Amino acid sequence: MMSNKGLIFGYARVSTKDQDLSVQLSKLNEHGVDRVYSEKISGKNTNRPELERLLEQLRSGDTIVITKIDRLARNMRDFQNIVHDLNERGVSLKIIDHNIDTTSSQGRLFLNMLGMFAEFERDMIKERQLEGIAHAKVNGVYTGRKPTSDDKKKQVLELAATGMKKADIVRETGLGKTTVFKIIKESNT
Repeated sequence: MMSNKGLIFGYARVSTKDQDLSVQLSKLNEHGVDRVYSEKISGKNTNRPELERLLEQLRSGDTIVITKIDRLARNMRDFQNIVHDLNERGVSLKIIDHNIDTTSSQGRLFLNMLGMFAEFERDMIKERQLEGIAHAKVNGVYTGRKPTSDDKKKQVLELAATGMKKADIVRETGLGKTTVFKIIKESNT
């Protein structure tokens, strides 16, 4: 899998500026990292500049060390995407607190199992949601989303006619992006 012995990078993250990185940094240093990237930013934030900087410079043979899965990714899907990208690039991942190392077959197996469980959980949630909606419809409780008022539709079309960008129309009207796009599309047909 690896073509050479690369660098070992650590990545540490806490969600708020009030939280302390010292425990993570200490653990990373105990694992002999060459360079540490750290940031105080919510994992829900898609813009994590230090993580992006780390990922950009990785080369085949390098290793990323983190303390926990949730320090690296917002959710399991995000984690799987990052791991897939790392594998494609020949980069290893070590997760200290879960004792996972993707340089071993057991580590790769465990990561694959985590991914399968996450996918199973998503499918179960989707099935329960659909069952709940079907049950609510039978009982007359679920009627779906309320239609957009004619006044709102008119406002969207008027704003679009002035050349306003769709994103600005969304902000101006308080409607969802999909709704605004649909109104404009339907008016053009």
